[in-house]
Amino acid sequence: MRTTRNLSLPEKLERLCSELSVFKNIKKGELVAITLHFGERGNTGFIRPLYIRRIVNLVREAGGKPFLTDANTLYRGLRSNAVDHINLAMEHGFNYASVNAPIVIADGLRGKDYVEVEINGKYFKKVKVGSAAYHADSLISAAHVKGHVLFGFGGAMKNIGMGLGARSGKQMMHADLKPEIIAKKCQGCGLCVKWCPTDSLSLERRPERDKALSVLNAASCIGCGECVVTCQHEAIKISWSGGPQSVQEKTVEFAWAIAKDKKDKIGAINFLMDISPDCDCLGRSDASIVPDIGIVASDDIVAADRASIDLINRQPSLCNTIIPEDKLGVADKFGLIHGVEWHHQFTYAEQIGLGETTYETRSV
Repeated sequence: MRTTRNLSLPEKLERLCSELSVFKNIKKGELVAITLHFGERGNTGFIRPLYIRRIVNLVREAGGKPFLTDANTLYRGLRSNAVDHINLAMEHGFNYASVNAPIVIADGLRGKDYVEVEINGKYFKKVKVGSAAYHADSLISAAHVKGHVLFGFGGAMKNIGMGLGARSGKQMMHADLKPEIIAKKCQGCGLCVKWCPTDSLSLERRPERDKALSVLNAASCIGCGECVVTCQHEAIKISWSGGPQSVQEKTVEFAWAIAKDKKDKIGAINFLMDISPDCDCLGRSDASIVPDIGIVASDDIVAADRASIDLINRQPSLCNTIIPEDKLGVADKFGLIHGVEWHHQFTYAEQIGLGETTYETRSV
C-alpha cells in the first residue's frame, strides 16, 4: 500500500497489470470483459472507479475493446434488472466519463440473456451464465475482497462464479439454503420482508407478542439468503440442507464454466482495501477488520484468492470492529465472523482444475 512521491497506487496497479498474461494476450479488436461489483446503494466498499479506469486504459492500449460487467441479482435491491443496475453503477461513479468504458449487464435486461454451458460437474450437468461474460474474448476479474455470510469471504472465484451467473443460475447455486426465523430476536421491523425477491416473508401479529413476527413461506423461498444479511437483529439464521460446502462448490462450478475456455485470456486483480466483514450487496459498509494491504494479481484466480486470504489472516485485527476485543488474536478472521468453513471452495477448485492453491508472491 505504501507509495512514494514518484509512484502512486494507481501507477503501481498499472505495473501489476502489465505482468498478467491476460493483458499480453489481448488482440486488436477483441472484446474484454472487466467484471466487478458496483455496490448496493448505501455501500461504500466497492472498488474506486479511478482504479477501474486504469485497467480499462491498459486494455485499450493493448488494442482491446473493454466493457464493465456484472450479472443481475436474485434479490430486489437496485441491481435485479439492467436499467436499475446501470443507473446505480453510474450513481457510484462508474460512468463513461470516469471509467472510459461502457457497462454491459452480463445477463441482459431481466436476467434472461444467458448461455447454458455444459460442464458435467458434481452438482450440474449444465449451468446458466451471463452471455456477455461467456462470449467475451477475455475476462478480467476486479474483486473487492471482503467477508461473506455464505462463503466466509468473497474474492475472484465468487466474483466470477456467483457474480456472472444469470439470475436463474444464482438460484441454482443457492438452492440448498433456507432461512430460519429466531422468534425471540425478531423485532417485527419488516426489513427482511421488503428485500425478499419472492415475497416469501410476511409479518404476522400474534397474541403472545407485542411486536409483529416475520414468518417464512418455505415453499416459495429460493434460498438467496438476502434476508439473512439484511436483518439487523440477527433474527434470521441459515438452515443448511447441504451445508456451506455445497453452495461454495456450486459457485466454483459456475466459475469453471466461464473460465475453462479462456485459458490464458483470464486474470484476477484482488483489491485488499476497505476489508469489510460483509458483502458489498449490503446497503452499508461496516468498519474494516484489518488494515489495508494492497492489490494481489494473478493469472490463476484460485491462487489470487488463496494469497489474499493468507495475507488478511496474517494481519492484526483492528479494534472497534465486528471482531470482539477478546478475539483480536484469532488468525482466521472470516471464519470467526461468519462461522463458515471457507476452505471447501479451494479444495474443489483445485480438484476440478480451476486453479491451484500453491503460489509464489513477488512485489511489483
